Amino acid sequence: MRVEEKAPARAYRWRWAALATLLAAEAMNLLDATVVQVAAPVMHRDLGGARSGIQWFSAAYTLPFAVLLITGGRLGDRCGRRRVFTAGVAGFALASLCCALAPGAGTLIAARAVQGAAAAMVIPQTLGLIRAMFDGPEMARALGSIGPVMGLSAVCGPVLGAFLTDALSWRAAFLVNIPPALAVLGTVPLLREDRAARPPRMDPTGTALAILGTGLVVYPLIQGDTAGWPPWTWAAMAGGLAVLVLFGLHQLRTARRGRDPLVEPSLFRDRGFPAALATSTLFFAAVNGLMTVIVLQIQLGLGRGVLSAGLTLLPWSCALAASSWFAGTTLVPRYGRRVMFAGLGCLLAGLLAAIAVYRAAEPGSYPWPLLAALAVAGAGNGLFTVPFFTAALARVRPHETGSAAGLLNAVQQFGGTLGIALLGTAFFHVLPGAGALAAVQAAFWIAVALLAAGTATAALMRR
Repeated sequence: MRVEEKAPARAYRWRWAALATLLAAEAMNLLDATVVQVAAPVMHRDLGGARSGIQWFSAAYTLPFAVLLITGGRLGDRCGRRRVFTAGVAGFALASLCCALAPGAGTLIAARAVQGAAAAMVIPQTLGLIRAMFDGPEMARALGSIGPVMGLSAVCGPVLGAFLTDALSWRAAFLVNIPPALAVLGTVPLLREDRAARPPRMDPTGTALAILGTGLVVYPLIQGDTAGWPPWTWAAMAGGLAVLVLFGLHQLRTARRGRDPLVEPSLFRDRGFPAALATSTLFFAAVNGLMTVIVLQIQLGLGRGVLSAGLTLLPWSCALAASSWFAGTTLVPRYGRRVMFAGLGCLLAGLLAAIAVYRAAEPGSYPWPLLAALAVAGAGNGLFTVPFFTAALARVRPHETGSAAGLLNAVQQFGGTLGIALLGTAFFHVLPGAGALAAVQAAFWIAVALLAAGTATAALMRR
């Protein structure tokens, strides 16, 4: 995605109202992702199907979101960011309605995939549209407003999803998207249209290879345990990795021919940015996977309702929001990227404390000390994310910033998809023989290993 900076001679009159429109769309997408994580077991109980459907209800959204983010940004560059933003919000609203009316698990999963593709058209336009309407100090204020809104959405999402599902139905968790989507569509005329002065070419071959490669990796990870890990699952994963290598070679060849690759090869000129991509994948795989298995243990292991599961995640979300604010305003300006490693240490300490709580818990009883452990983990999450993205983009040259930010966002979503697949599968593999407490501990240990590896790759970012 390429973003052209503009300096309008006169401030755009409707810029702050337009900013509210953009922030509402951003919040709507994040709320939808977190709402479904909490409500997924209830959806599965109502719709039936294989237990892997619980993972697919989330992964079907995040996977197309990840692989189409950069393509969505390019569509905005070429066709106009407001136009693509409008189409994405309209598609998201229609897909939400289809999710709410889904008669079976397969229909719901398909509609979730459309939601993810629509979100990939919406989110990349925000930065470019803000730059088209703001300038100077006001632009910094506008961009700075994204973080608090996303933090508030992360706090409210699990609780909102739990409340709607408990009080009404899981279908209400999708219907709730429609009023804000209609409000956003009603205020779209306030947005100033914008597009790149030299729009990059589309790369349909690269997009197809990315979709095929990631799909071949994620699908067997989710379905393998249910199927008994037959040979085709291992062959599919190997094939997916080969396709992703082919994708990388295609990007290099596209760049050498003077065309516009999806991924700028110059971003890989030193180890700093590739290390950031690896760190992002490992970190968000651990965090997103943990959200899934915590909910599974509460609902499937303890037989508690969706409201109990949503409230269990609240300490993590609140601590994340508070520590993100504290890190951004106080710690990072003073200590820089060292805060990132303090966050990883805090998160690991919280996970180890949670494992100890699960180990000491009695089967069938709610593990109350878990709430404190999750608060510590959430604080570490917030302390990590703020300095991480700053450090990841520190060595990126100005003309590469748009491409680097888009790739980081895509990798974040892909890491989340891998985490849902990997930790969810580990949970379901252990559950039948050893019970939910052993299953959630196994998943937590995998998350600890992912974060330990992420700490090692994060260390490479500063060399």
